Amino acid sequence: MILEERDYRIVQGMTGPFLQAYETLGLPVQRKHLGEPVGFFTTDIGELNHVVSMWRHDDYAQRSARRAAMLGDPDWPAYLAAIKGMIEVQTVRILAPAPFSPLR
Repeated sequence: MILEERDYRIVQGMTGPFLQAYETLGLPVQRKHLGEPVGFFTTDIGELNHVVSMWRHDDYAQRSARRAAMLGDPDWPAYLAAIKGMIEVQTVRILAPAPFSPLR
């Protein structure tokens, strides 16, 4: 199992509109292809204006296949157009669970 952490630093003042576009346009496409997310988060303390999502995959091959299907979905470009200019920085990390992690 691997965990994909996606951290988006959102343009100041755009977190609300970003989350609204994501919930209505992006999330349905992702759920269709990636399955249910582990979770979604916004920052409350520390560096603000971040939206973080986490997705669980069996392995890199499954992740690649799922993401390829998602990127090829005809509804995905509408989401990308809706959030254009809202993201300053995007960081993606793939996390592998430690042997004692409850998420395995």
